[in-house]
Amino acid sequence: MWLASAPGQQDHPDLEWGPGLTNLEYAPLAEILGRSHIASEACNCSAPDTGNMEVLTLFGSDEHKERWLKPLLAGEIRSAFAMTEPAVASSDATNIELSMRRDGDGYVLNGRKWFASNAMHKNCRVLIVMGKTDPDAPAHRQQSMMVLPIDAPGVTVVRSLPVFGYQDREGHAEITFENVQVPAKDLLKGEGEGFAISQARLGPGRIHHCMRVIGMAERALELMCRRAIERVTFGSPLADRANIGDWIAEARIEIEQTRLLTLKAAWMMDTVGNKAARTEIAAIKVAAPQMALKIVDRAIQVHGGAGVTDDFPLASAWAHLRTLRLADGPDEVHKRAIARIELAKYRTPAR
Repeated sequence: MWLASAPGQQDHPDLEWGPGLTNLEYAPLAEILGRSHIASEACNCSAPDTGNMEVLTLFGSDEHKERWLKPLLAGEIRSAFAMTEPAVASSDATNIELSMRRDGDGYVLNGRKWFASNAMHKNCRVLIVMGKTDPDAPAHRQQSMMVLPIDAPGVTVVRSLPVFGYQDREGHAEITFENVQVPAKDLLKGEGEGFAISQARLGPGRIHHCMRVIGMAERALELMCRRAIERVTFGSPLADRANIGDWIAEARIEIEQTRLLTLKAAWMMDTVGNKAARTEIAAIKVAAPQMALKIVDRAIQVHGGAGVTDDFPLASAWAHLRTLRLADGPDEVHKRAIARIELAKYRTPAR
C-alpha cells in the first residue's frame, strides 16, 4: 500500500488512507525501486497509480474512495490518467479539447486521448479524465476532471503506443471517447477545477519520477564500472583508460548533486508545500533525466554493441529516460517556469 501525506498530516492519529510517509521519507525508497523496471509496480507505488491515489484521496467522494481508492491501495486494480491529446500541444493544459458537455444530471464526453499509461494493463479498471466543461470560462477555469470505469460504454482503447520501439507492460494507450455518459457525481471537486487538480497531482508525480531516475543512474554507473574492470582492449582493462575514469568520476559527482536537489525539493514540499517548492520541482524535473541519460549513454558506450541489446537494461533505460524529458511537461516548459520566477524577483513593480 502506498500514499504519501500532505504537509502537516504526518503525525495525524487518524490518517486513514496510508502510512503518512513524507516526500523526504519516500525519496530513498523510490531511489531503490528505480534500479528495477518492475520494482515500483511490485510494491504498488508506480505511476500513474500513485498520482491517481492522491487525487482520489484529496478530491474524491466517499463513493470514489470506497469503489476505487481502496482497491488501488490494496493493489487489486490499476488505473490510468487521460490528459494528453494527439491533436493539441498538451504541455499547455489549457489546450485540452476533449468535450465534457453538461446533459441533465450528468455529462457527455467526446474526444481523443493518448499516452494514457497503464490503460493496457490487464488490471486497469478506472480512468481519471481531464476535459473541457466551459470553453467560454477564463483559460484556467475551462477544464474539469472526472472518474469513469475504463469499460464504460463509448470508451474505446484504440492501441498501445510504442516508446522508441518498446511496448511497456502497462501500455501507453490511445483512447477515444464517443458520447460517453458520466454522472455528475463523478466530477472531481467541481466544474473548472481540472487545472488546479492537475497541478496538485503533477507536482508530486514529477519528483517521484526524479527519485526513481537516481536509482536508474546508480545502476547504470554500477554496470559501467563492472564492465570497465572486466573488459580488456589493447592489452589493458577499459578502467585504465583516462576517459573512462573521467566518465565514472563525473557520474558520481552528478548523481550526488542531483540527489541533493531532489531531497531539497522533497523537503520543501513537506514543509512549505508544492507551490512554494515549484522552482525546485521544475529544476529537478529537468536535471534528473538529463543527468541519468548522460550516464546511461556512457554506460552503453563502455558496453559496446552489447549495450544496445536487451542483454543489459541500458537500452531500455535510455528509451524511458529520454521519454521522461517529455512526460509531465517537456524540459522547455519547466525552464520557462523557472525563468519567470527568477525574473519576477527583479522586475520593477508597477506604480
